Amino acid sequence: MRFHVLSLFVLPLASASFHPEGTGAQRSQLRNQQIPMVVDNEPEYTPQTHSQPTLADLLTIESSTSIFYSYARDVRESELFSDDSAKLTLLVPTNKAVMALARKPHQGPAKPDGDIVVSEEQFDRDSKENVRRWVSAHIIPELLSTLEPGSYNTLLDGKSISISLDKHASSSPSWGKVFVEGDIHITAMKEAANGVLYILDGTIDPN
Repeated sequence: MRFHVLSLFVLPLASASFHPEGTGAQRSQLRNQQIPMVVDNEPEYTPQTHSQPTLADLLTIESSTSIFYSYARDVRESELFSDDSAKLTLLVPTNKAVMALARKPHQGPAKPDGDIVVSEEQFDRDSKENVRRWVSAHIIPELLSTLEPGSYNTLLDGKSISISLDKHASSSPSWGKVFVEGDIHITAMKEAANGVLYILDGTIDPN
């Protein structure tokens, strides 16, 4: 009985092995079999794009304010310019306004005694802190699409800037009808994905 059952399995295998026709049929059957395709159900990746540039993008291409951006890139506060979650208002002076300063941003205010000698290391620290204060004074940590008269805090501790109406302005844009810090005009306004940039014909004094 056991031999009979075993023969049921052995004989078909033997016949397939020794008969070329059976082997060819099996190979033909294998060739005709199709390997199933693996279907990827995951959604296709779509790169994230912004409908508007960031503040960093605007400053990169705005040649008239390149000096401000050159100073800003040396301090950590500039990291906010490319932060999508940041909502800022930048008051950016033109190159002409920065060059007109008697003391440049890295120099800071004049010392009472100009004859004091400091080490090169101390000079570098002081210069970087002066730049940080100057840049921070030009950043309002909120998005102001319109500038209403009033006082606004900046990123520099204890420093706020004033916005007042220019009664003689005839410009149609609302930003062209105000003064910044009493006598500074806004010459242009650009919107970004993470804030707004106002270009000034003067600079903000951080002291």
